[in-house]
Amino acid sequence: MTAFVVIVSAAFGLAIGSFLNVVIWRVPRGESVVSPPSHCPRCDHPIRQRDNIPVLSWLLLRGRCRDCSNPISPRYPLVELATAVLFAVVALRFGADWQLPAYLYLAAITVALTMIDIDVRRLPDAIVLPSYAVALVLLLLPAVLDNRWDDLLRAVLGGAALFAGYFLLIFIKPGAMGFGDVKLAGVLGIYLGWLSWGVLLLGAFAGFLLGGVYGIVLMLAGRAGRKSKIPYGPFMLAGAMVAVLVGERLVEAYRGMIGI
Repeated sequence: MTAFVVIVSAAFGLAIGSFLNVVIWRVPRGESVVSPPSHCPRCDHPIRQRDNIPVLSWLLLRGRCRDCSNPISPRYPLVELATAVLFAVVALRFGADWQLPAYLYLAAITVALTMIDIDVRRLPDAIVLPSYAVALVLLLLPAVLDNRWDDLLRAVLGGAALFAGYFLLIFIKPGAMGFGDVKLAGVLGIYLGWLSWGVLLLGAFAGFLLGGVYGIVLMLAGRAGRKSKIPYGPFMLAGAMVAVLVGERLVEAYRGMIGI
């Protein structure tokens, strides 16, 4: 059963990844993700349905527009593949469980927000703010069906706690990060808090750790200084996903080491 869920989730991830390419390009520009249909930015010709198959179409077209031969960035199939892989890993983690849709949504916004923050150094409210409602609605499903009301309460408190923690950080040290990071922290706190307080702490720590290591590597390579700003959203998202996927095992291992 788990293998079937993983395969279906991966296939679904390919399709979602294709849509995320549209989201990544249009949302930062304030454009609709529904209309107009996808088209070549050079010749403006609409993309045919047969040329809109994730990954495969790019390979068959050899990375070029069918009508004007304009190169198509390999980033498009890579986003589709990354989404499929992330969906498969999340499905492997949760299996056929009512939690799965909520964490597949987290995987989708992880890909979209990571790419957008890298591109434009911004985490759009159009994605982040609705994610509060989406997360709570999707987690309400297992809360109702599996009687996990305590977990849902902890998710709400976790979201509030992580939001408050990040808000305190920018209050103490203005300019250290953007308010978009604070708003994203609340969303991630909901997902991490649902799993456990330990997972929430691990996810927050992992984000800081990954961002710090990246900053140190850039400084050692001479590509950044102490005051250089880097997009922090991708590291928050990566840390959260690490905690979601393996956090419970790491927390249990840590407790075993210290004898709790």
